[in-house]
Amino acid sequence: MNAAKIQAACAPWVRTRLRTAPGVSAALAVLVFLTAFLAAVFPRSVDAYETRALRHDVTAASPGQSVLEVTTLPPPLGLAPSVRESAMREKVLARAHGELIGALPAPVRADVPASSYGVHTTKPLVADEPWLPRPDAVPPRLTYAAPSALQEHSTLRSGRWPVARDAVTLETREVEAAVTEETAGELKIEPGSTVAVPTTTGTPLTVRVTGIVTPSQPRSGYWAVDPLLRAPSLVRDPGSPTPVFYWRATLLLAQDTGPALLATTGEPEMYWRLAPDATGLTAADVPALESGIAAVENGPGLLELRDIAGPNTTLTTDLDAILGAYSSTRAAIGPVVTVAAVGIGAVAAVVLLMTGGLIGTRRHHELALLRSRGGSLRGIGGRLLAETAVSVVPAAALGLAAAVLLVREARFLPALVGAAAVGVLVCVVLPLRTTLNHRRPVLHGARDDVTHARPSRRRTVAELTVLVLAIGAVAALRRRGTSTESGADLLVSSAPVLVGLIAALVLVRLYPLPLRLAARPVARMRGAVGFLSLARAGRASSSGTLPLLALLIALTTAAFGGSVLAGVADARDEAALRAVGADARISGEGALSPVSDGFLRQVRDADGVKDVAPVRIEYGTPLAASADVRSDTKRATLVGVEPGSYARLARGTGLPAFPVASLGSGPGRDGALPAVVSPGLAERFGDRPHTVRSEAGDITVRVAGVLPRTSAVTDSEFMVVDARKLAKPGATTLLVTGSSLDGRQLRAAAREAGPEFGVRLRSAERDRFVDTPMQSGAERIYGAAVVAGAGYALLAVLLTLLQTAPERTTLLARLRTMGLTTRQGRRLLAFEAMPQALLAASGGLLVGWATIALLAPGIDLGALALAGGDPSAQHTASLRADLPSLALPAVGVVVLAAAVAGVQAWWASRRGSVKELRAGDTR
Repeated sequence: MNAAKIQAACAPWVRTRLRTAPGVSAALAVLVFLTAFLAAVFPRSVDAYETRALRHDVTAASPGQSVLEVTTLPPPLGLAPSVRESAMREKVLARAHGELIGALPAPVRADVPASSYGVHTTKPLVADEPWLPRPDAVPPRLTYAAPSALQEHSTLRSGRWPVARDAVTLETREVEAAVTEETAGELKIEPGSTVAVPTTTGTPLTVRVTGIVTPSQPRSGYWAVDPLLRAPSLVRDPGSPTPVFYWRATLLLAQDTGPALLATTGEPEMYWRLAPDATGLTAADVPALESGIAAVENGPGLLELRDIAGPNTTLTTDLDAILGAYSSTRAAIGPVVTVAAVGIGAVAAVVLLMTGGLIGTRRHHELALLRSRGGSLRGIGGRLLAETAVSVVPAAALGLAAAVLLVREARFLPALVGAAAVGVLVCVVLPLRTTLNHRRPVLHGARDDVTHARPSRRRTVAELTVLVLAIGAVAALRRRGTSTESGADLLVSSAPVLVGLIAALVLVRLYPLPLRLAARPVARMRGAVGFLSLARAGRASSSGTLPLLALLIALTTAAFGGSVLAGVADARDEAALRAVGADARISGEGALSPVSDGFLRQVRDADGVKDVAPVRIEYGTPLAASADVRSDTKRATLVGVEPGSYARLARGTGLPAFPVASLGSGPGRDGALPAVVSPGLAERFGDRPHTVRSEAGDITVRVAGVLPRTSAVTDSEFMVVDARKLAKPGATTLLVTGSSLDGRQLRAAAREAGPEFGVRLRSAERDRFVDTPMQSGAERIYGAAVVAGAGYALLAVLLTLLQTAPERTTLLARLRTMGLTTRQGRRLLAFEAMPQALLAASGGLLVGWATIALLAPGIDLGALALAGGDPSAQHTASLRADLPSLALPAVGVVVLAAAVAGVQAWWASRRGSVKELRAGDTR
């Protein structure tokens, strides 16, 4: 009875601990919440931007590429006319349309409102009506289509909708049609116009136009798969020896008039255009999507389509090419993102371990007392696990919930695994590490500091193992990059972490040496603050590898992420500069249209214009005299410039300096003009004069200088001469430099100068390289990696200082009884914190720079930086060290260490010394 009363009177352990130290539990819960949130939101963010990128690529592609077009020929001539006509009836086509949509293998789905079907002729037929326009005296050639749901995809502008009066057959000789406004305007078609279509029997089929329509959504698949449905086109006759053009257009027949086309010579066929539905697609569907498209193109799925539409059915689409480009970009970007994920994951794990170590240190004496009074390791560990789980498990669950609410449409399992891993790590490691420290009694007062510690053999073997892994990871990354055939390689992706780990181990081993060297001269100084601070720094625990490891990995991750973003920005700037040549380019060189002096003055007076370089550009100039020109003659681009303005352009855009003096020497004795040429032409020309045939007349040039690249052109072979020495020096291009250029003003000036002039802005060209959600999503992740790395670095500094804060507070109290002033106390704490902070900051700078230098050859930023650009253009996207990303987190570490030391000294000075110097206190 008494034992029961005693047990009832005792409060539960967990509740007692939470009431006694609520601040520690709350701080641990907040840290776990943030870390679990990051661990859960990362895979969901990757899934989200990959899904958005997939939907963007499918929907942004032209309908002619993305639509799955099913076509089949009508029944053969040997069958009865009624059978052939029946196959092209509206009801049959509509039923086949529904069955084809249902036969698509998942996850291939069709957007039913955007899909269409019908009958059209595949061979253009000549229309001899005299009222039709005939450029170059060639009559137009028309095709005829009977599409479904014309009224749902267009608006009637004049006339009436075409209809099928009776059941249309092979013998029908008049049908009604409509045309779009653009077709009617170019071909002079009006309601009531008729066109005679030749037939196999000789009696023409009359097509009467009854209405003019306007497409509701001209860019939709209904109109864009076959552009002739919407607008006519001038086509060059390939059989004519001289350039001869004629009109091509399509007339839109009434629905259910397809059987009448069987009598024409236009070789009709039935079609079903199934627009893909990307709304429900996710990144995880890509493998199934690729296999499904392959199955309906040339696999078992095609057999099912033929059972529905006919034995000659074919399916054509470029959706597989779109998915292939998406997968290639995803495979190139994914491993680069994995590098950031591994770095942040490693530093988060180390900071969690540091937090557990801090809590274990604070409770060392409490647990030692329990152990001395008979507490078992299992019992102590169980109690620690229980009290840790009470705060950690809900915090991890809240972090997971926040990630799920923030990022929608992503897989749940990877996020659950990430958040659970954080919770398990804290719940297991914190009690385990704390309990194992009490396996055997520890003598009080035994020194365990960096200046007297001697690493064990097992630690040496472990460090050498990590060194071998780091060397292997760096070598593999430099040799084959971040990705393999099976995806990202975790060992290679962990190369920055391994480099940081090795650096931390090396710095910990070297840390006592500068302390010993600095302590000797300081000991002979009159003041005691310097000597005490160095002595205190030397008495730091030898287990300081963990804080230093956290700092170095965090700083390295922040530097690496910032360098990736800087490399991406540099690559886009470089690619835009290569494409435009300046901040803006106004050109009409396609027809060698000269730039007038008034237009040049107007451009120079535009807002934001700093300088204008007029340039004459002639592409495809033969590198031989007219008598020696052959079909295989090498060609280059001739550029005529004003040397002064062109040199200023080169300086303003950061290109290699243009040798003005080389062009100013004038013609030589042989009459040859000096030219600055590309390396390839310099090797071809040598020292001899060379004659070239240009639009400005034949000229003789000699090599006066060599440049690897130039602003005016992107061609690999070019020659730059003084435009004033040409027979026709008129400029065809204006290269404009300046900040905050007014694009509208420049375009207005170009329109006034002539329709042949166009304006290209470097800023607009740069925006083309970041038009995919995959790029922007990966960049946001790297931006978050920089912030998280810097944040964890500062948190590691704070935890390190908090771990020894009680000891420093007691030290200040004792020293104040000996006459230490408040100012001296602040200096003492600041000087004590500086060696470790400076070691971490300088080590982080060095390790970050070394990591980027080591890994740069294996990091490909091309897909991340330039996925939206021209795939045929040659661009460079290399990783480089970014000074702000290296310096700012390192400086932040030093500033935070000094700030915390100053705040602690100020706070200690406000408190009395009685509480800190209680009798029997072992601090």
